[in-house]
Amino acid sequence: MIGWLILNTHFPATYNFMLKNFLLVGLGGMIGSMIRYAAYLGIKNQPFPYATFSVNVAGSFIIGIIAGLATKNADFSTEWRLFLATGICGGFTTFSSFSVECLQLVQQNKLLAAMAYVSLSILLGTAAAFIGWFLSK
Repeated sequence: MIGWLILNTHFPATYNFMLKNFLLVGLGGMIGSMIRYAAYLGIKNQPFPYATFSVNVAGSFIIGIIAGLATKNADFSTEWRLFLATGICGGFTTFSSFSVECLQLVQQNKLLAAMAYVSLSILLGTAAAFIGWFLSK
């Protein structure tokens, strides 16, 4: 069905373009999610949600690199940005896991750990994105 939509000459070109972008984001998201799952298998989460923390900081660094490359390189296409940033990094990083893990720390009365998790995630995530962007320029 999808192949027919892409190849059908009677289908409007704008839909083919949109479909291609959806497929790029979906494929990237699948790859990013699989990498995130591998990180969860390999990184212990007790007593702190290290896996999500590591994934979000690393993803911030990677998306910073992508932003820097896109800024300095006119040949860095929209398709690559969709696949790498929206797809892979979007599937790799996870705000929803971050949120629920923070909630669990609060419910376990680990308020200092929850505050550290939120603060460090924001500070290091932002710093990692900046460093990635700076290094790629």
